[in-house]
Amino acid sequence: MIEVLNKVHDETKQGEAFAPFAIDTNVYKKHFYIESYGCAMNFSDSEIVASILNDNGFGATKNHEEADLILINTCSIRDKAEQVIRKRLTEFRILKREKKGLLIGVLGCMAERLKAKLLEEEKLVDLVIGPDAYRSLPTLIEEAETGQKGVNVLLSRDETYGDISPVRLNSNGVTAFVSITRGCNNMCSFCVVPFTRGRERSREAKSIIAEAKDLFDKGYREVTLLGQNVDSYKFETENEVVTFANLLELTAQISSELRVRFSTSHPKDITDEVLFTMKKYDNICKCIHLPVQSGNTRVLELMNRTYTREWYISKIDRIREIMPECSITSDFIAGFCTETEEEHKDTLSIMEYSRFDYAYMYYYSERPGTLAERKYEDDIPEEIKKRRLQEIIDVQSRLSRENNQHDLGQIYEVLIEAESKKNSNDWKGRNTHNKVLVFSKGNYGYKAGDYVNVKVNRVTQGTLLGEIVPQP
Repeated sequence: MIEVLNKVHDETKQGEAFAPFAIDTNVYKKHFYIESYGCAMNFSDSEIVASILNDNGFGATKNHEEADLILINTCSIRDKAEQVIRKRLTEFRILKREKKGLLIGVLGCMAERLKAKLLEEEKLVDLVIGPDAYRSLPTLIEEAETGQKGVNVLLSRDETYGDISPVRLNSNGVTAFVSITRGCNNMCSFCVVPFTRGRERSREAKSIIAEAKDLFDKGYREVTLLGQNVDSYKFETENEVVTFANLLELTAQISSELRVRFSTSHPKDITDEVLFTMKKYDNICKCIHLPVQSGNTRVLELMNRTYTREWYISKIDRIREIMPECSITSDFIAGFCTETEEEHKDTLSIMEYSRFDYAYMYYYSERPGTLAERKYEDDIPEEIKKRRLQEIIDVQSRLSRENNQHDLGQIYEVLIEAESKKNSNDWKGRNTHNKVLVFSKGNYGYKAGDYVNVKVNRVTQGTLLGEIVPQP
């Protein structure tokens, strides 16, 4: 689907890997090492995998050279991500030659699409497990230990892993992901998600609330509700129907000290009910990620986005009418099939109108198996795609700087997440608008997980810089 990432914000980027902290490794006879690439759902899935492996005798290690099992949780959204993962697998294959018995496995979105190449043609891995088959990992590992390749890429209509308590990998102990839906029904023409993650299904509301409450009881102070399309969440039983707005409210009611975020939203499903629920609760963060992809109605129709330019603008207007202070962020694809210069300018103009705080920006690259690959010609030359992408980046960079300028002198409640990576004398956290703030620790004695008021004194394109304002 998409090549080249540029995001004007300071948080985990797509394509970035992480390895878990060691988890009482001495009590386990075998150890696993895992790297995750792609969206937050992949990182969340890795925590489910860690829980399954812990229950079956494997402890996590942050040193791949110590591991008996190396797993890569993959992303198939962009060709660049696949290239990075292939390179990493080649590096691990060298290690496998040196360490007898080492198993290497691929999880997630690349598994179903490239299982034959990875297993038989390129012989890079021993295990290939799709995103709905993680419960079969222990059995597949046993098979692989005998020299037989372990494969399960079957997609499910009902698997949500709702009964599994994730092991929080690389956790700061303050913020956590909670998965509420899996798969997607939207069938955007450029997207592989419905084919790699299957049809959409919602997790039982009670298990979501129980997980969020458990996190709060353990000291976490922020949860992000995750799904390919969270606002289409609906869990039905004979006695009740829980919508996304209902779920948001139930999560917010756990405690006023628990912040609630969510991602990602499809514009067609952000209802007034959701917006008024956000407005009602101070602890539901006032930030909506609302991918537009293109500002032109004809291109949106080719993308099968199910809305027009005018409809999207009316949704922006409605959000600002109900919550004037709400931050809005977005996604853009430059150079989709047959896009003209005038249609590209429509994207630039919708950016100017909406004044997004930050965005994910890509140029289009065709993904095998999608509707766009089957139906449309990828006919925009790469140099034009890159030039259009740069124009989008330039506009968003300016908008982000201008939006941040409005924050100068403002005081925001910030949840301290961790020390700043650049200076151990500074804290880092985010405000309700999901903007990163960096500020001096001072002599106040605050710790990660505390809420503080921070006055913004300086800004950059992606960060607000300030100082703690003592509580009266």
